[in-house]
Amino acid sequence: MHDRLRKFAQSIEQTLSATDFPVKTFDDGQQSEALTVADDSGEVSKRPTIYDIATLAGTSPSAVSSVLNGTWKKRRISVKLADRISRIAEERGYTTNIQASVLRRARSNIIGMIIPKYDNRYFGAIAEHFEARARAQGLFPVVTCTQRDPALEVEAAKELISYQVETLIATGATDPERITQICQAAGVRSINLDLPGAGAPSVISDNYAGAMELTRVLLDRCQEDLDWQGPLTFVGGRLSDHNTAERLRGFIDAQKSRGIDPEKATVLALGYSAENSENALMSCKIMGPAGLFINSTISLEGAMRWYRNQAPAKSNLIRFGCFDWDPFGEFLPGNVGMMQQDFETMLDKTFDLIEIDAKSTDPVLVPCIFRPVRSGK
Repeated sequence: MHDRLRKFAQSIEQTLSATDFPVKTFDDGQQSEALTVADDSGEVSKRPTIYDIATLAGTSPSAVSSVLNGTWKKRRISVKLADRISRIAEERGYTTNIQASVLRRARSNIIGMIIPKYDNRYFGAIAEHFEARARAQGLFPVVTCTQRDPALEVEAAKELISYQVETLIATGATDPERITQICQAAGVRSINLDLPGAGAPSVISDNYAGAMELTRVLLDRCQEDLDWQGPLTFVGGRLSDHNTAERLRGFIDAQKSRGIDPEKATVLALGYSAENSENALMSCKIMGPAGLFINSTISLEGAMRWYRNQAPAKSNLIRFGCFDWDPFGEFLPGNVGMMQQDFETMLDKTFDLIEIDAKSTDPVLVPCIFRPVRSGK
C-alpha cells in the first residue's frame, strides 16, 4: 500500500513538473500545497507552506492546518499556540491554496455570481451586498462581469465551476437556460437573479406591477403639469428581454385603463445603451407635450443627452419616469419619479432559496419601491 501511495505521489509530481512549476516534496512522499516560482526578474521566491509554518512554530503540520482553517478549538491546541501560528503565518505571507484545499474537503464554501455590468448602481449594489451576505454566512464569494455577452457568460460559468463553486447565481444573464444546463451537467446548484429562467429557481422584480404604477404616475403628472393625457413613449430595453416585456405590458395596460389607444403609444426599445436611446429619441421627432417611460438609468443617460439639446420651450413640455433609481435623478428636470428595484430583499430571497435547496422554478416576485420626485419644472 505504501509503495502504491509513493508511486501515486511521484506521478503527481511528474505531472505538475511538466507545467514548468517546480514542486517541493518531502522525504515521506507528501506534496506541499505551495509552489516555488520565479518572478519577472528571474529571482526564485518560495511561498511558505504549512510545513514551513510548523517548523517555525515548533509544532506539527496538522496543528498548523487546524489553526489556519479555524477548527483548532475542537482539538487540544492552546490559545497561545494558535496565536503563535497565526502570527508566523501572517509574517511569512502564507495564503491557502484554495483549489488544493477544496480537493481535501467535502465542501468548497465558494459561491459564484455572474453579473452583466458594474457601472450601473443597481447591479453594483447587488454585487456588493451579495459579497457581504456570502461572507456573513461563511462563504467565499466570487463575482465576474460578463458585459451582457452570452459567450462570456458561458465561459465564466465554466470557469467558476472549475473552482468547485457550490452555487452559481446568474444575475441578468442573457441566456439563463444555457447557464442552468452547464450547472446541471456539473451537479452545481444555480439560481437566476433579475432575469428568470425555466430550468432553475428565479428571483426577480415584479416588473409588471412596478411599470403599471410608474405609468399611472406619469400620466397623472402629464395631466396635472401639461394638461395633456398621452399617449406615452417607451424608451430603452430589448423586446426579447423578459423584464422589458413585462414593463412594456404594464406600460400598455396602464394606458388602456385610462382609455388611451395602445396602438398610438411609441415604443423605442432598441437596447439599453445610452447611445441607442439618444439616437432613437432623435429619430422620433417628438412634437408638443411628451411623457417618457425610461426603461433604465443607462437609457436615461441617453434621454438626458437628447433632452438638453431641446429648446427650452419644448423641454418644458416633457415629463419622464424611470424604471430604475439613482439618487441624483431627483435633480433632473421633468422627472416625476423613479422605480427602485428592492435588491436587498431580492438577495434575501435568493439566500433563502439556497438554504432550503429550492427546486421550484416558479419565479419569486419582489415588489419595487416607488420614489416620487417633485421637480420645479
